[in-house]
Amino acid sequence: MKILIADDDPQILRALRIILGAKGYRVVTAANGAEAVSAAVDEQPDMFLLDLGMPQLDGIEVIQGIRGWSQAPILVVSGRTGAADKVQALDTGADDYITKPFAIDELLARIRALTRRIPQEKTVATARLGDVTVDLAAHSVTRAVAGGVKQIRLTPTEWQVVEVLLRNAGKLVTRQTLLTHVWGTEHVQDSGYLRLYISQLRKKLEADPAKPRHILTEQGMGYRLVGVEG
Repeated sequence: MKILIADDDPQILRALRIILGAKGYRVVTAANGAEAVSAAVDEQPDMFLLDLGMPQLDGIEVIQGIRGWSQAPILVVSGRTGAADKVQALDTGADDYITKPFAIDELLARIRALTRRIPQEKTVATARLGDVTVDLAAHSVTRAVAGGVKQIRLTPTEWQVVEVLLRNAGKLVTRQTLLTHVWGTEHVQDSGYLRLYISQLRKKLEADPAKPRHILTEQGMGYRLVGVEG
């Protein structure tokens, strides 16, 4: 099982990498919030151990970014002991919270408990959006027309956007999550990229791009894909 540990304390990163590695876990580390989001996208870990007080992006922002596309368990490991910090982290999407300093045995027990909650991965093979069928495995999009089907070509970037939306069908996917996943952390503020590709996807996938029924905008937050049939 792969665990991503994000903490700005190099001693904690080193100690946890050694301890968890000795227990058979594959460990990926990040020294700040931006590195954590980037590593989450690149490495697709099975679990996250996150500090809250990190530079660039704090732990709450990292949780928000991760929860836009991943349901992997998140264990907050933080020196913040206040109830308000714990409540905020858990309400944002963390699964558990342990305060520093902590006993290694307790940390390992909490990791084992969260491991039991990891769901079996659901792979989306095909999905229908009205008269459009998206086959992720075959990288094929077709539209039903009179007498047969019409192939629809998506660019590689459009495919990445569609895959994130489909794997989170019905859920809000934040702009930050999409930008990070497709273009990287250096483009988290470049929402113009995203609007352009969403517009292009609506032209290709929606019956009426001006009145989309499937790729919906959540004003000020992101996008939601609805009306998906398996």
